[in-house]
Amino acid sequence: MLRKLRNFFKTPKGLLLVILAILIAIAAPGEGLRTVAPGLLSAVVAAGLADLAILRVRKNVWEFPSGAVLTAMIAAMVLRAQEPWYVVCVISVIAVVSKCVIRTRMANVFNPAALAIVGTFYVFHTGQSWWGALTEVPLALQLVLVVAGVFITDRINKMPLVLAFLGAYFLLFTATAFVTDPRRVAEIYRSPDIEAVLFFAFIILTDPPTSPAKYPDQIVCGVIVAVVSYVLFEWAGVVYYLLAGVLAGNVWEAWRRVNRRSDFTFTNGMKNFLREILMPGWQRA
Repeated sequence: MLRKLRNFFKTPKGLLLVILAILIAIAAPGEGLRTVAPGLLSAVVAAGLADLAILRVRKNVWEFPSGAVLTAMIAAMVLRAQEPWYVVCVISVIAVVSKCVIRTRMANVFNPAALAIVGTFYVFHTGQSWWGALTEVPLALQLVLVVAGVFITDRINKMPLVLAFLGAYFLLFTATAFVTDPRRVAEIYRSPDIEAVLFFAFIILTDPPTSPAKYPDQIVCGVIVAVVSYVLFEWAGVVYYLLAGVLAGNVWEAWRRVNRRSDFTFTNGMKNFLREILMPGWQRA
């Protein structure tokens, strides 16, 4: 048992679980433990139980729902700490279920936490404070996010994705500051937005099942996410501009995976993509 536990914490999921736990331990006191705990704990338990049942049905084994726990933690750390506990709970369960519903043969299409938060935004009218990104702690402690983020990004070999995204993202907003009123985009360079984009890049964008493995594809995906996020911030002004950006990158990556071995035309590509998404679960196995 101890051996399995040690081996788990050497995997990317195990390492990310430790990193998120550290970030929560640093950030939660500033938000108030009584404020953070109900939503975070209920979300982890509910998402874990839902995934436990799903894994049992799909694999006929009892398996620790590490993916669901990570998803619930990320969702809780992005949403306002003051959101009702049941809202965080429902969003986390929806995120877990979405992995089984919207997927191809290879993997789920969307980052589950991002999809659930964006998809339920107009139902629950949730806020996003990104408190788990250490937005309310001293600068010295904020370095923990950068160090941990670089570590896990390098471990899962996604550094080109992160650098391409951050480079394109800040280039677009910096260019905008020069050609228009810089006050329109000043908040991008201030707290909590600056911490949020780092947490997003290191933790959400690099989700292995929904992001590319090869370096050239990572660069393309990072630029797509940056451009979509920028456009949504500038022309739509939606609070979930980063999360919607990663969903656009997820669609591109899923499209690329489905059509990489096909004679590509737009029509055939669309047919292949929709066939994969709409295929019954039992046929995907």
